[in-house]
Amino acid sequence: MRVLLVLLTCLFFQQAWAASPGVLKDKIIVGGVMDLEGRSSGLGLGMRDGIDAAFRGELVQGRRIELQSLNDSYSPSLTEKQTRKLVDEGIFAMVGNVGTPTAKVSLPILAERSVPAVGFFTGAGLLRPGIGDVINFRASYVQETERVISDGIDAGLLPSQICAFVQNDAYGMAGVEGIRQALLKRPKSGLIIEKLDQVLAQSGADPVRNMIGPVGVYQRNTLTSRAGYLSLKQWETSQNTQCRLVVTVGTYNAIGRFTAYSRKKGDNWLVSAVSFTGAENLRNVLSQYGIEDGVIVTQVVPGLDAQLPIVKQARKALGERLTLVSLEGYIVGKMFVSILREIPGEITRTAFLRAVKDREFSIGGLALDFRGDNQGSDLVKMTYLRNKQYQSIEGNQFSVLL
Repeated sequence: MRVLLVLLTCLFFQQAWAASPGVLKDKIIVGGVMDLEGRSSGLGLGMRDGIDAAFRGELVQGRRIELQSLNDSYSPSLTEKQTRKLVDEGIFAMVGNVGTPTAKVSLPILAERSVPAVGFFTGAGLLRPGIGDVINFRASYVQETERVISDGIDAGLLPSQICAFVQNDAYGMAGVEGIRQALLKRPKSGLIIEKLDQVLAQSGADPVRNMIGPVGVYQRNTLTSRAGYLSLKQWETSQNTQCRLVVTVGTYNAIGRFTAYSRKKGDNWLVSAVSFTGAENLRNVLSQYGIEDGVIVTQVVPGLDAQLPIVKQARKALGERLTLVSLEGYIVGKMFVSILREIPGEITRTAFLRAVKDREFSIGGLALDFRGDNQGSDLVKMTYLRNKQYQSIEGNQFSVLL
């Protein structure tokens, strides 16, 4: 009888664990897979620092929150391995993963095991809505690129003068799709839309996308700019035009070197980069080549000098480690905590998802709205690098940059 009682007790706890993986008596365990050692480690380290700082000192139903982070060096094959490791160990959710090609392989694994994907550091469409239970904080890459292009055309740019240098994968193609969406609304864009469609239609592990249209590409985890640069020069020649604005979607090392290479070749193109590039990391790379201005970076978080309570809290918690990337990690961490606190009873994944669906939140003065979709924020702002410092700019200031 006693043996039977012990077996039943063990079975009960096994079932309780199965109902709420990662939820222990004294803590809630979440995972994060990000580049902590590779060429984009500035992004992974920033996200990890921000999330850790946001969790520090927080208790939800008497439980602290613990982030277990693993490195994937921005390599999808390693992402898959590390994701399975964390899921098998029993995490409650995956929080703050970095990258689009990495998300592409992790989302199906998380969906299969019913693990929520929360606040991933990517604006790609494959997370909107995405496979499985995905909760996004940030605006999309389409929104970021649309903002720059729309403001550029309003300032006098012709559609044929807008070009792109992007990573040759799902991340880069999200940017190309953003350009396409922005130009669909503009006259005299038929040929360009046709060319962009051809670029987007290419498939395979490393498809040939150079020399098709106003797009140059480079392979992920490489720093080679020449082929993509020549693709843009070919577009200029064939269309008798000039790439006055080059929208880039890539990593900070690759985009920094591309910008330096094009300047060395005599092309003083206005370069824009999306938030994922990492403004501070990009500035550091550009400084190595003596470039102090001429670059726009769109942002999806408030400025570091903003007076919102959430930013003040992040400044205090992170100190010298506060960057735009670590601020995003901090916001994602606080968003996760806020959702948990909306759960009225037992903490389960189902209750967590129910707590955020069709809800509004205010996190330290930052408004998040999940009504109708799985993305909390639509904030997109533009910053311009001038004399090694980023300054906020509005659309009506765009013309002076060209």
